[in-house]
Amino acid sequence: MKSLFFFAFTIMVISILTLINIKSYNMKNINSFLKDQVENHQTPSVNYAFFDTNSIIYEMKYGLKNIKYNEPVNETTMYHLFSVTKTFTALAVLQLAQLGKIELSKPVSLYLPEFPYSREITVKQLLSHTSGIPNPLPLKWIHLDIEHDTFSRDQFFAKIFSTNPKLCFDPNTGLKYSNLGYVLLGQLIERVSGTTFENYVTENIIKPSGIASTELSFQIEPTSHAIGYHKWWSLTNAIFGLLINKEKFMGKKEGKWKPFKYFYNNGIAYGGMFGSASGLIKYAQALLPNNSILINDYYKNLLFTETTVNDRKTGMSLSWFTGTLKGNKYFCHAGGGGGYYVELRVYPQLGVGSIIMFNRSGMKDERLLDKTDAFFITGNNRMGT
Repeated sequence: MKSLFFFAFTIMVISILTLINIKSYNMKNINSFLKDQVENHQTPSVNYAFFDTNSIIYEMKYGLKNIKYNEPVNETTMYHLFSVTKTFTALAVLQLAQLGKIELSKPVSLYLPEFPYSREITVKQLLSHTSGIPNPLPLKWIHLDIEHDTFSRDQFFAKIFSTNPKLCFDPNTGLKYSNLGYVLLGQLIERVSGTTFENYVTENIIKPSGIASTELSFQIEPTSHAIGYHKWWSLTNAIFGLLINKEKFMGKKEGKWKPFKYFYNNGIAYGGMFGSASGLIKYAQALLPNNSILINDYYKNLLFTETTVNDRKTGMSLSWFTGTLKGNKYFCHAGGGGGYYVELRVYPQLGVGSIIMFNRSGMKDERLLDKTDAFFITGNNRMGT
């Protein structure tokens, strides 16, 4: 009997030591992977975190938020979030639906009589990118911070709508990612709530999540904001002059990088937020639990239900893209453009999430979190601390 107990005890100790060794191995390799992003000149800085609903399991902050002045990043360094903003927009719409102020199946024109597209397009179709509304290249849709106080986004987009009047397909017959669709959702939120988009999101998402204005906001604060960079020796830098006014929006070369001046996106509801690692973590931690303080379980289930078109899954829920890693379903959104690239991801069944943030340009959904999160997710579970 004693020998059996000793055998079982030995196996348990070996299992614990093996797990510790695996964790140490993973920590070493995730550290190396992230540091290599900076040291191999893929980005001036990286900010990564893997977390659950109560704590940060792992985080790494490395590199510079400002090359010229040799300033390191930290957990409150602010980055452009670009299209990660769309997840806040969708959540705001669902909050208003929960309050009975919007019906997702109703036409948008019921709430916005001046809606510039088909009167059949519903709120849900805007949220799921199944409306058919076009998506012109948005890189030029930016303005400098010194122009921000006098910039009118509604006037700007009235012209964009008038020059892009045709749908790409009939509503609910296909999938086409559309920034313009989310511009219209921002206008819908303002019309129904009776306040600005910025104020609604601040009062109903940011503050209830316990997030400070220094962690998530709609204003650039130079002391905490990372400078955005584009790699000097690159094909995209060579053709950037065809896409934006480089003399207006970019500074002089700094080492291997060319910096952007501080700028705002013209469309706030599709890509106008600024955020830090700590801010995005708190946002996800507030959203993930059952009975979230941000939205009830019924509407959260709608938020994270993959859309189908003609009985085919689209790979997208209401603003969030879908995917799997080692058999675990996740919902994600990337945000990228001139000078910055960010990914946010949640795994609702595991109760965990992750973020990665770079202050270098990103023009597509790179799914970098597939690589980083694989160090922590093992099969249908996650590795803890």
